[in-house]
Amino acid sequence: MSPRAAKRGHGSARRPRPGRATPASNRIRRTFAESAATLIAVFARELDAIERMARLVGATVAAGRTVFFCGNGGSAAEAQHLATEFVARFVRDRGALPAVALSADGSVLTAVGNDYGFERVFARQIEGLGRRGDLLVAMTTSGRSRNILEAVRAARARGLSVIGMTGEAGSAFARRCDAALVVPSRETARIQEVHLLVGHILCERAEDAAPARRAREAGPARRAGRAEKRRG
Repeated sequence: MSPRAAKRGHGSARRPRPGRATPASNRIRRTFAESAATLIAVFARELDAIERMARLVGATVAAGRTVFFCGNGGSAAEAQHLATEFVARFVRDRGALPAVALSADGSVLTAVGNDYGFERVFARQIEGLGRRGDLLVAMTTSGRSRNILEAVRAARARGLSVIGMTGEAGSAFARRCDAALVVPSRETARIQEVHLLVGHILCERAEDAAPARRAREAGPARRAGRAEKRRG
């Protein structure tokens, strides 16, 4: 064995030089390029819609109301992710903000699914928990998920506002919402990537509205304190 071969190690595979194209690296490049192109298209087409969504979230938080999130599969995971950012924190330390991921309670999901059908698993929770002035954020990449459509219907009946996030095939679903993002793609992965980015923008706007919420909640306590002083 030559000294060079011994240094490489017996039987070791020759590694591609950094930057050298391989089938695997080309695939990675294509994925990054597709994701970047989708983000650029959303920025060009959907900025006004995203701003309407953000204003709705900010107004809901400032008014002291609750934000509900729902979705299926990967979108269910995103719903839980975003609700966590509200209740815990996104970037800044501040008071907890009320948010509920409707996909998180396995007992409710299985009971409602068993007794009423899977299409009712989110709607039933909205009927029990939702109040006028609350907000539903509904995510469906296809725009055709029956349980999401039922959740929107229940939210309308209860007086909730509705934000929708969907993909290219979900334009009809988007029209059911007060504000909606339509990602110009039919690739589930690309759609969900954009939904998470926009979800983080909504979390940022929620934190911006947190001081107004705190002031609103402190108002009655201050008035009660002044009244108590007058009586004393």
